[in-house]
Formats: sequence, C-alpha cells, structure tokens
Amino acid sequence: MNTARTARFAAAYALLRAGADVGDHLVQSDHCARTKGATDAAPAEVLDEDGHVIATYGTAAGRRSCALHCLTYTATQATALLLGARALGLRLRPGQVAAALAISGLTHYAIDRRVPGGLLQKFADATGKGNFYRLADHGINGAYCMDGAVHHAFETLAAAVLAR
Repeated sequence: MNTARTARFAAAYALLRAGADVGDHLVQSDHCARTKGATDAAPAEVLDEDGHVIATYGTAAGRRSCALHCLTYTATQATALLLGARALGLRLRPGQVAAALAISGLTHYAIDRRVPGGLLQKFADATGKGNFYRLADHGINGAYCMDGAVHHAFETLAAAVLAR
C-alpha cells in the first residue's frame, strides 16, 4: 500500500468536502439557491413577506445563477484545498488540482440545475427511488439528500485524481 497516496487522498477528500459544505451553505447567496434551477417552464418566483410574487426568473436567469454559484463553490473548494494542503505539507500538482476542481465544479453545475426531468430525477425514477426524490416531509428532503450523495461521489473521484 502506498501510504503517501492514501494520506493525500484522505486529506484531499476532507478538504474538498469541507470546501463544498462552506461553498454550498455559507457562501452561496440566497438568490442563487432559489433561482439556480429555474426554467421558463418552471420559473422561480421570489415572494415578499406577504406571499406576493415580486420577481420571476426563467431559464437564462437560472443558468446564470447556477454558474455564479458553481464559480463561488469551486473557488471555495480551491481555497480550502490550497490552504489545507499548505498547512498539511501536501504536495499537489497544479494539473491535478485543476482537473479535480473541474470534475467537482462542472458536475456540480449539472446536478444543481436540477430542472424538472433533470438527470438526478430521471435516475431516481429509473431506479425506483422517485418517491424518495420527491419526499419533502418528516424533516427529510429526498432530492437534497440524493443531490448531496452525487456531489460526494464526484468529490471522491476528484480526491482520487489528486492522490495520484
């Protein structure tokens, strides 16, 4: 077993995961979170305190919001990865860092656009998990849980690229 590679993988995964959580839950703006999946067929509506629609966002706005979110998300992961690697004394190659961040950022965009009938929903329906995907009760949101699981899988792949 190559212990240096194993340690690089574990550290890279932990740093990518930490950066992802910060990027998704602390850095992402409320506007991006609410509109990143908007389409013309299923627009995102922003409501005032009385529940009145004050703005409607379609496909173009959804794409822009998702792109902005993925840029800040990837930048947050890059910051966590680079600062963490420096603190831990990890030697990461620039090409591998770029590849890992591209894997994470680009797949994040594809998953987060989650337009009706999107890839994750199609996967859930095809594998008999459609009811779980649509669950939004009892303190559980199935789409959010499945979204996170797929993000974690691609972050694992990204960490493996960094460990090579």
